[in-house]
Amino acid sequence: MPLAVYVLGLAVFALGTSEFMLSGLLPPIADDMDVSIPRAGLLISAFAIGMVVGAPLLAVATLRLPRRTTLISLITVFGLGQIAGALAPTYEVLFASRVVSAFACAGFWAVGAAVAIAMVPVASRARAMAVMIGGLSIANVLGVPAGAFLGEHLGWRSAFWAVGAASVVALAGVATLIPRIPLPAEKPRLRRELSIYRDRQVWLSVAVTALAAGGVFCAFSYLAPLLTDVAGLDAGWVPTVLALFGVGALIGTVIGGRVADAHLFGVLLSGIAASTLLLAVLALFASHPAPVVAVAFLLGLSAFYTAPALNARMFNVAGAAPTLAGATTTAAFNLGNTGGPWLGGTVIDADFGFASTAWAGAAMTVVALGLAAVSLRLHGKSRVVATASPSGAAIATTRT
Repeated sequence: MPLAVYVLGLAVFALGTSEFMLSGLLPPIADDMDVSIPRAGLLISAFAIGMVVGAPLLAVATLRLPRRTTLISLITVFGLGQIAGALAPTYEVLFASRVVSAFACAGFWAVGAAVAIAMVPVASRARAMAVMIGGLSIANVLGVPAGAFLGEHLGWRSAFWAVGAASVVALAGVATLIPRIPLPAEKPRLRRELSIYRDRQVWLSVAVTALAAGGVFCAFSYLAPLLTDVAGLDAGWVPTVLALFGVGALIGTVIGGRVADAHLFGVLLSGIAASTLLLAVLALFASHPAPVVAVAFLLGLSAFYTAPALNARMFNVAGAAPTLAGATTTAAFNLGNTGGPWLGGTVIDADFGFASTAWAGAAMTVVALGLAAVSLRLHGKSRVVATASPSGAAIATTRT
């Protein structure tokens, strides 16, 4: 695996810490900004919405720009967004800083994923994406619990300053270790890139990714209040449980990344099914501390076990447009990260309680499981055999 792929994973650590750390900071942010916890939870959705909109927009806007320069610019803007969040005097300013940071994060993910995929053979795509997703996993192991710890002892703003510092380290790594990626001899054509959206398998991949991610983060976004208000744990337990989720995520990423290249649909179906079962268990045993702590670890494992396969599947069905494929996957994950917390906040506002977020999440993953089965069935019915000219361009395609 090229060193540059690991550098991208390091940068994703900073991005992922910012994206997920609010799960452990909602109570202090709500108190400081004088808003309800569900409204504070909208800051998670704000970041996700920025990712959904920013990924395709920035992918298109930077399509013909040098990849290394684009990555440097985006990580710089992201770091400035963290500083703005740390200094935010009002909820509205904090909300805006989250959206700006999300735009930069989305663009970095889209371009970074395309760079990673371009540097490895087709048979190693899931492993390359697992390295990048590993940055998210480590963010959950170290960054998110550290953010919760800082929030409890030094105030929630200190967590934003810490991510800003991590962004500086990531910027140095990208600037010095990412090689200059030459642009293709033939300039990318937007119309050809957009043609991937005519494929129903692309839309199935979007739906499966969004629902699978949304189901898990519907519950995970409100894990801190569930731990303290329902399970009865002390607030000091929150960083530890978030760290357990992250350890599970790291293990799941490693296993999924190594297995998914050979058994992609097997990973998808088994991982989403496991998440569904674990969410149901979380809802049923939410008032018992031991099962909740154990499920937090296993839910991180199941969710991130499927992530490399979800990413690789999109690049397989949209390989003709790698930049937009990366952007579409980013948008799909964050459609889930938008809808999941929103649905969780809705059921909380309806007085169903924090445990109900797990039931709502399980409903989302059940639909994801069904759509993954439909995608597998269509994949089995249609086998594409392509022949290529000496230059490598596909000249014939038949379906059997």
